Amino acid sequence: MKYPNLKEEKGLWKKGYKFVAGIDEAGRGPLAGPVVAAAVVINPKHEIRNPKQIQNSKVSKFEIRISSLKIRDSKQMTAMQREDIYKKIIQCKNVSWGVGIVSEKVIDKINILQATKLAMQKSVKNLNADFLLIDGNFLLNKIKTPQKSIIKGDQKVFCIAAASIIAKVTRDRIMQKYNEKYPQFGFATHKGYGTKAHFASLKKFGPCKIHRKTFWPVSKF
Repeated sequence: MKYPNLKEEKGLWKKGYKFVAGIDEAGRGPLAGPVVAAAVVINPKHEIRNPKQIQNSKVSKFEIRISSLKIRDSKQMTAMQREDIYKKIIQCKNVSWGVGIVSEKVIDKINILQATKLAMQKSVKNLNADFLLIDGNFLLNKIKTPQKSIIKGDQKVFCIAAASIIAKVTRDRIMQKYNEKYPQFGFATHKGYGTKAHFASLKKFGPCKIHRKTFWPVSKF
């Protein structure tokens, strides 16, 4: 299996960028719940809590260390695999990360694309990133930080793949909690996506407070 690599990050490090953030989201397609974005900044040698300590450095040992994580696109992993790697990512001294969450109410108000962008902006708010690598085909126009969008970036770029895992695990945990409040919808199983079971629950019970009212078929209720 081909894993995401550090090609993009290494190129930017050589150009002098020190805080390269990979950004991805989870939850654009579901009928219920928030959209969640995550941003991951990695540095090859130093802990990145203090930006002044960052210096350009060789990445050979670092590459060996992170390659053992077997990070890849979150959609290609089981829930158990994502949880395991999620824990390893957030415990890594070479990693800094942030999460942005936008509710279903805001999604209905500004549309899912704008809500996704807003979640991404929130995810990098406290990271001091000096370059953004964004999964997809759009940029974050409200942020002045240099950036690049990469289609299927979660399959190609290490920091984006790591962000995809954090976003997915974070959102899944949110939906599991909502399952306790709305057990009739089975959110713990389908996480709000449009499965046959979810459609059946909508038909029987009607939408609940966390359903996206502008999404079909929720809108017909």
